[in-house]
Amino acid sequence: MAGNKADVLMMEQLAPIAIEGIGKAFTLHKLWEAPDRERLIGELSPRLRAIAAGGPFHDRVDAALMARLPKLEMISSFGVGYDHVDAKWAGEHGIVVTNTPDVLNEEVADTALGLLLCTVRELPQAERYLRAGQWVNGEYRLTASLRGRRAGIVGLGRIGKGIARRLEAFGLPVAYHGRNPQAGVPYRYYPDLVEMARDVDVMIVMTPGGAATRHLINAKVLDALGPNGIFINVSRGTVVDQDALVAALKERKILAAGLDVYAHEPNVPAELLAMDNVVLLPHVGSGSIPTRDAMHQLVIDNLMAWAAGKPPLTPVPETPWPPRRT
Repeated sequence: MAGNKADVLMMEQLAPIAIEGIGKAFTLHKLWEAPDRERLIGELSPRLRAIAAGGPFHDRVDAALMARLPKLEMISSFGVGYDHVDAKWAGEHGIVVTNTPDVLNEEVADTALGLLLCTVRELPQAERYLRAGQWVNGEYRLTASLRGRRAGIVGLGRIGKGIARRLEAFGLPVAYHGRNPQAGVPYRYYPDLVEMARDVDVMIVMTPGGAATRHLINAKVLDALGPNGIFINVSRGTVVDQDALVAALKERKILAAGLDVYAHEPNVPAELLAMDNVVLLPHVGSGSIPTRDAMHQLVIDNLMAWAAGKPPLTPVPETPWPPRRT
């Protein structure tokens, strides 16, 4: 492609580092700025070969959109999760999808443990108590503790393993649930999620989103976690039946929840906002400056590798390299 800049369509506004980096190497089209989005897609359809996806609200890159782009070869997506892209369809039609794994592992694992501590010890609530001038009226109430608890991780991938190491450092026994047991890990594997929920009192969800895991955490799982249970979600809001979670918290079927993700971001149910046994974060799992810079750079680097005819750096499993067009 030397001497001829490829067109790249950016679905949502990414950080300046990504906009500038992609804009220097490619002809960048900003879908979020288009007065008529459909018209822009139609104009690009005969020649568009690459998309930069992801962003604050993860605009969908579905089969219908990709089918309108017969020259599409590459989707470089921001974030480790890529359920906003129909990767299966892409792989079946010779389109490579990349994400941004590894560079965010430690940050998200840190966030998970921070959210767990905040939830168990009610740290945000205690700070609000102080700021409201209530300390002069008496000490903040006593809270639950991590001591004596057992933790279960749903999804022992790269980030899940980082969470497990941190839990071990806090003295918590760790178990995990996933599609298959993993070799070389010292933690007990539960093929049955409900059984694991019964045996632990901290559950941390770090599994990918998408159809395969939709509402994996349901009323049955939450009931099994029990009235002393702490539930933490730093993965995707779709993994949880949000109505069931609200009901479990209202009815005190579980003790508390710490959430960084929601079913319909950025909208958070009013019931959750009103509860005193929930800690809520605005999807900040990887939200530090160095980590986000590294993620955005990986979006650029994947596009640059593709443009140079090299293998993409971080293709997702559904889209093999070299691509196979049907």
